[in-house]
Amino acid sequence: MPEYLETPQGRRIAFHRVAGTGQGTGPGVVFLGGFKSDMGGTKAVFLDDWARRTGRAFLRFDYSGHGESSGAFEDGAIGDWAEDAAAAIGALTEGPQVLVGSSMGGWMSLLMCKRLVGKVAGLVTIAAAPDFTEDSMWAAFDEGQRKALLEDGQVALPSEYGDPYVITRRLIEEGRTQLVLRDPLVLPFPVRCLQGTADEDVDMSVALRLLDHAQGPDMRLTLVKGADHRFSDDACLALIETTLEEVLSQIGAV
Repeated sequence: MPEYLETPQGRRIAFHRVAGTGQGTGPGVVFLGGFKSDMGGTKAVFLDDWARRTGRAFLRFDYSGHGESSGAFEDGAIGDWAEDAAAAIGALTEGPQVLVGSSMGGWMSLLMCKRLVGKVAGLVTIAAAPDFTEDSMWAAFDEGQRKALLEDGQVALPSEYGDPYVITRRLIEEGRTQLVLRDPLVLPFPVRCLQGTADEDVDMSVALRLLDHAQGPDMRLTLVKGADHRFSDDACLALIETTLEEVLSQIGAV
């Protein structure tokens, strides 16, 4: 059963936390999930198991409107979920943290790098989707979809993961206040970006744009031929583990 955190905005955030036992003062790890995903996903649970095995402090949680947290998905927006992430990291972790952001969680983790300066010690992104509400959704809408969004307040998009995604006007418009690829993005710590070449949701060009745009002393992008957006087969999970451990070792060497 999850525990719950009441945020300053009155939202009830479900979370699971692993207490660190074997890493001394080493950084903890926080997993930030994707759009309409939850903390019960393959990657989040895999990292939970890894943390228990290695003794590393670890946090996974559901944004409001996701998983076991309060609220309706359709009522949320990027800024709301960033508030949830900041509240969870601030209240439920101690000391510096390495963020692991998957898909939308990659965008969330970049927002945390801006908001929680000094708290973030390293970053691993998996098929990161920064600014996707503007550059992927709004940019791809046809005239009819844009009209429906503006007049009806929402539009439904098909999803291979289940029920259609209901995209609201607020999600698009509020997302424009959270963009991270238009202004300077300084990441002064180890950053590792993982991206599959067969990802049909986040194109490789997004990873290349992020790598080109962000400024930092230690940034690397790894492309995995044939990997899809889920990035959850055994080989991809093993790569996530070794990449995270590399970032943690780099921090320990500083």
